[in-house]
Amino acid sequence: MEKFTTLISTAVPLEIENIDTDQIIPARFLKATDKQGFGDNAFRDWRFKKDGSLNPEFSLNNPKYDGSILVAGNNFGCGSSREHAAWALVGYGFKVVISSFFADIFRGNALNNGLLPVQVSEEFLDNLFETIKKNPKSELKVNLEDQTVSIIGTNKTESFDIDAYKKTCMINGYDDIDYLISQKSLIQRFENKKASNRHIETEVE
Repeated sequence: MEKFTTLISTAVPLEIENIDTDQIIPARFLKATDKQGFGDNAFRDWRFKKDGSLNPEFSLNNPKYDGSILVAGNNFGCGSSREHAAWALVGYGFKVVISSFFADIFRGNALNNGLLPVQVSEEFLDNLFETIKKNPKSELKVNLEDQTVSIIGTNKTESFDIDAYKKTCMINGYDDIDYLISQKSLIQRFENKKASNRHIETEVE
């Protein structure tokens, strides 16, 4: 995964509540077993009309909006536990999703794939939507080390929570295996100490 410390970006508003994982990536696209190509089908049934043409009314197709931050309505990522939803969002180009509530399984899948879910209050989320609609070029700053999200050019800032282990992994660009490898010297010292203690106990006996 890429390292994540601070991100400054414009944002794409998706003011819809209860967006489930089937809407993020429809079930018919789940046959693939790797992450390649999932971004092409993110929000497929909303981004495209039945004839295959782009839906100009969908915010991701609106040329006014761009950026690597998705600002979404309450209860984002509900529904089935498919990890493919996180793959699709990352593949599309998002690095952060901001909402007032995330489904727990989606939150875990996002963090495991380098996508930062930032949960804010409903009031702050409303401020974000209002700011972006008024000026689509407004920039947001997400600081993972400080665990804050801010609207640049204003005094509006809010803190967010994140699991300490997942925070360490994202800052260093680790997946679970990378993290274990980073602790190799500590693990080796622990094993050496155990072996030494067993040797002493054997001598005493």
